[in-house]
Amino acid sequence: MISKKSLIFVSGHNGLVGTAVVRRLKYYGYKNIICISRKELDLKNQQKVFSFFKKNKIDAVINAAGKVGGIYANNKYKADFIYDNIMMQNNIIHACYKNNIKNLIFLGSSCIYPRNAKQPIKEEYLLSGELEKTNEPYAIAKIAGIKMCESYNYQYNTNYKCLMPCNLYGPNDNYNLENSHFLPALISKIYTANKKKKNFIKLWGTGNPKRELMFVDDLADACIYFLNKKTKESLINIGSGKEMKIINYAKYIIKHLNADLRIKFDKSKPDGTPRKIVDISIAKKYGWFPKIDFKEGLKITFEDFLRKNKK
Repeated sequence: MISKKSLIFVSGHNGLVGTAVVRRLKYYGYKNIICISRKELDLKNQQKVFSFFKKNKIDAVINAAGKVGGIYANNKYKADFIYDNIMMQNNIIHACYKNNIKNLIFLGSSCIYPRNAKQPIKEEYLLSGELEKTNEPYAIAKIAGIKMCESYNYQYNTNYKCLMPCNLYGPNDNYNLENSHFLPALISKIYTANKKKKNFIKLWGTGNPKRELMFVDDLADACIYFLNKKTKESLINIGSGKEMKIINYAKYIIKHLNADLRIKFDKSKPDGTPRKIVDISIAKKYGWFPKIDFKEGLKITFEDFLRKNKK
């Protein structure tokens, strides 16, 4: 499908996923990786995106660009989440088609599935029920991207694949409590409380929702793996197959830091989706498997967090 000499465009290369994709591409010996900053190219600007694609002879695209955030940001900035994501992905997908780029990896999230979907979540459950309200605009944007890729594959015989990962964590994560996902928020809260010698931390909701986590390099490997595969399915789940309650993740991190902290819950705040673990049978059928367990991944992630907080 692609070679080590292929020119691969990685959008969103400064984010959690994008940096992992670039890191793993280099690890596997891909020499021609093209990245461009947000200041140099606004992916929401169709004319500029089309000009960029026309100028560069791109062979494949891994679209890691997107406006992402945790439950607070998703709920507060609904308009930004739906507009920004739809504009960016539409421009990239259509630019791929216009420039005869057959190979595209479009990344989304397991939040595309119904709030009360049967667990583990199969790809076929898409659009079978109501979405979680707190992240509905983001989910709808990503669903539109999936359907756009499926439609182009059908009409234009492209090889666009949509990988839907579970919750991710790893180096270069976002620890801003206003717009981070739950694990980096937990790490930041627990680390700060321990450093300030507090005796408790406060978390949203009840702590009972279950979440599946995957180390970001596993997703990056999946992007590269499926870029080189011809698949019957356009939509493929990517996950670790392991889940815990949010309260147990908090306890695990507290223990990891040898902290003496109690956990209090603000039950006036939403829990979000009660449970979310994806079925990865299709990915496994094609030979992809996750490799990095939570213990190893958290160690790498926390070392990266400490380096950032010592600056």
